[in-house]
Amino acid sequence: MHTQGALPVLGIVVPCYNEEEVLPETIVRLTRVLDRLVGERLASPGSFMLFVDDGSRDKTWELIESFRHSNPRVAGLKLARNAGHQSALLAGLNRARLTADCAVSIDADLQDDPDAILEFMAKYHEGYDIVYGIRQSRTTDTAFKRGTAQSFYKLMSKLGAKIEYNHADYRLMSRRALEQLDRFKEVNLFLRGIVPMIGFKSTRVYYDRHERFAGESKYPLKKMLSFAWDGITALSVTPIRFVTLAGFLLFVVSLVAALYAIVQKLAGNTVSGWTSLMLSIWFVGGIQLISLGLIGEYIGKIYKEVKRRPLYIVETDLAAQSEAPGGTKPDASDKAVAKAAQETLR
Repeated sequence: MHTQGALPVLGIVVPCYNEEEVLPETIVRLTRVLDRLVGERLASPGSFMLFVDDGSRDKTWELIESFRHSNPRVAGLKLARNAGHQSALLAGLNRARLTADCAVSIDADLQDDPDAILEFMAKYHEGYDIVYGIRQSRTTDTAFKRGTAQSFYKLMSKLGAKIEYNHADYRLMSRRALEQLDRFKEVNLFLRGIVPMIGFKSTRVYYDRHERFAGESKYPLKKMLSFAWDGITALSVTPIRFVTLAGFLLFVVSLVAALYAIVQKLAGNTVSGWTSLMLSIWFVGGIQLISLGLIGEYIGKIYKEVKRRPLYIVETDLAAQSEAPGGTKPDASDKAVAKAAQETLR
């Protein structure tokens, strides 16, 4: 928690990938929210927005640099390459906790209502370390996306992974929660499942999800399915237990088939069926290939973990002009903050 009697410094972390079309409007709306928070004495004047450029190929970084000169609340973090949404988000959170008492993560597309941050901060002042932004409805989603998303949350729950239903990555975390998050060293990141493992006092804030303001979705169907699969295999070993269960069931079936074959042999009915033989071969072969693929998925994740490669590399770190006066480290220059951020790389 922040120092007793002092207003908390809030850092709003915004991962960006090719967001030049929506970024100006995002900055306007988030600035408006920060001004209201400061005016209502919910946040310190040293609060800021940190835009993390995840290897964009358009003018996203140029816009961040430009707005940093004209808007004292804008900070920028440029990654050396495209590290992926989860890694970019973690990079921003690690950087924000150096000077902020709490951080809110939100996507740049404005689908998550920025005004909900006011409720996040109210809950933070009530003593909550983690505040989850929960979508009240999915009316803006297509029927297919809505159905697959709801199925994903239900499946994760049945597999034993504790995640918040209808929650993406729109949340507030206190500094001590962020410090504990940094102790999770896995390379296969799925923050929606990791954050609930921290266990600090948490609550929910419900909001309406809007249409994307501009630009194109960065999560087409193929990427969404890959993200869901990564989440399942990163948080639960239940799928691999299905391999053992399938093997056991096939063993039982083989015993029944063997018993049937012996009975037929004794009865003199020994004519074998080509169709049943081929079907059984294809069935068993298919189960074996699926099992090998699933086991290989987990082995691949182990391979990534043991190499301990950094999740991201920071190329440029630009502190906001408002950070120094109101932040926890008033003498932090751009160079000092960048050095501290590099030390948090994993």
